[in-house]
Amino acid sequence: MRIHVSLVTLALSAVAMAQTPPVDEQAVIRLARNIQREILSLPEYGVCDHLRFSIKGDTVILRGQASRPLLKSGAENVVKRLEGVAKVDNQIDVLPLSPNDDQIRLRTYVAIYGHPMLSRFNPNRGTPLFMSRMSAMAGITNDPPQGNHPVHIIVKNGNVTLEGVLPTAADRTVAELQTNSVFGAMTVTNNIEAEEASRFKKPKK
Repeated sequence: MRIHVSLVTLALSAVAMAQTPPVDEQAVIRLARNIQREILSLPEYGVCDHLRFSIKGDTVILRGQASRPLLKSGAENVVKRLEGVAKVDNQIDVLPLSPNDDQIRLRTYVAIYGHPMLSRFNPNRGTPLFMSRMSAMAGITNDPPQGNHPVHIIVKNGNVTLEGVLPTAADRTVAELQTNSVFGAMTVTNNIEAEEASRFKKPKK
């Protein structure tokens, strides 16, 4: 069995299963949930990162983008300690250290989570979005906002990718429009999924 999972949403309905050799489907699903829980609990995993994983037999393949090297090693360490995992293939891409990218992350965060329509998704509501001068100098990458954010902001060499899940297509569109207005953003790729669209998808035969 092979299972592909995004950490933003554990989409078990999208599990691809091979019938030979026979496997314990429930055991694989439990392992996927354990991996998700362990990585999401890492203090270094935040709004500027996006990880996903695959399970193939007793091997876990880690992929995605990490804004700090500590997340790449931390994710591997917690996963390889889990029961049922014999090997971890760590393919996480560590994003380049770039003051320009860091500023784009900050501007994008404020543009999305400061918008009236999207501010309800900010887990730190009531906390000022605009960082102090000292915090801004340290950078959002080194001191990311706390909490589970539904939209993750990945910036690499000025190119922005939005990952995550929002309730409606309208929310998704607003997030993209806000990001397109961010100074310094060269390109914007919107990979946000809309929950309402997922509900009406016809199951594949």
